[in-house]
Amino acid sequence: MDGRVAVVTGAAAGLGRAEAVALAMAGADVVLGDVTESDVVAQIEDLGGKAVFVKGDVSERDTADALTSTAIDRFGGLHVLVNNAGVLRDRMLFSMSDEEWDLVVKVHLRGHFLLSRNAAAYWRGQSKETGGPVYARIVNTSSEAFLLGSGGQPNYAAAKAGITALTLTSARSLGKYGVRANAICPRARTSMTENVFGQAPEGDDPLSPDHVGKFVAHLAAPAASKINGQVFVVHGTTVALMAAPTVEQTFTSLDDLTAAFDERDPDRTFACLETMTGIPVQAAKADGPPAKATPS
Repeated sequence: MDGRVAVVTGAAAGLGRAEAVALAMAGADVVLGDVTESDVVAQIEDLGGKAVFVKGDVSERDTADALTSTAIDRFGGLHVLVNNAGVLRDRMLFSMSDEEWDLVVKVHLRGHFLLSRNAAAYWRGQSKETGGPVYARIVNTSSEAFLLGSGGQPNYAAAKAGITALTLTSARSLGKYGVRANAICPRARTSMTENVFGQAPEGDDPLSPDHVGKFVAHLAAPAASKINGQVFVVHGTTVALMAAPTVEQTFTSLDDLTAAFDERDPDRTFACLETMTGIPVQAAKADGPPAKATPS
C-alpha cells in the first residue's frame, strides 16, 4: 500500500481505528474522520506512518468534502475509502421516535453516500484523464443485522441493508473505472457492542477489531483486485463470503402460492439465520493460503 492514500471514517476508536492502523501499517497515508479526536494519529505516527485527523459528522456534506479534499491536497490523491462511522439508537419499531430513525439512517447510509459520491466523482475524473482504470477501493460497513432482521434495530438494520445495496450499485457502475467496492459485516468487540459480546477473554481476543482491520487492509490492497461487489461476514481469522439471493420458487397461480405456504415452515423467511448457527467458511490466514473449511 506504499504511495496509496486512504480515508477512514469513525476512526477515533473501535473498528475504524483498527482499520486505519492496519492500512497505515501496510504503507498507506491515512485521513481519519470522527466526531471526537483521539490519540490514533499519534499511534500511527509512532509506527512510522502518516495520518491527519478531520473532525466532523460524516452525515454532513461539509465533513465529507473536507475528508476528500484533505486526502487529495495533503497526501496527493485518494485510493481507498473505508466507510465505517455509525451510531446506535436501538428500540423496538413500535417505540422508535422519528429522531432515532433519522439519526441512524443519516449517519450510516447518508454518510456512506456522501463519501462514496465524492470518491466516485474523483476516480471517474482520473480515469477519463488517463484513459484507463485507476486504483480505487471502497470498503463499506454493513452488518448481520440486515441479514437477520434484528428485532430491536429496525433503523440500524434498514440502514445496513441500504449500505449493501449502495455497495452493489457502486461495484457494478464504477467497475469500468477500476473501482472495487465490497461490504463487510464485522463481528468485533467495541464500545458499540460491549453489551452484546461482553468482556474480552484473557490473551488473544477472537473478536478483536484488529482482525477486521487486517481484512479491510487486504480488500484495499492490490491482491484484492478481482474482488468486487461482494459481502463478507468477518470475525477473528474467519471470513464468510455471502451468496447472492436466489429464486426459490415461482408461481403462476395464487392458489398454488397459498398451498405452498400452508406446508411451509413459518419461521423460514428471507432472514439469513445461517450466519448465527454456523456456516461452512474458509479461515483466511494473513500469512498463507486459506485453511480447510471450518464452522463460523
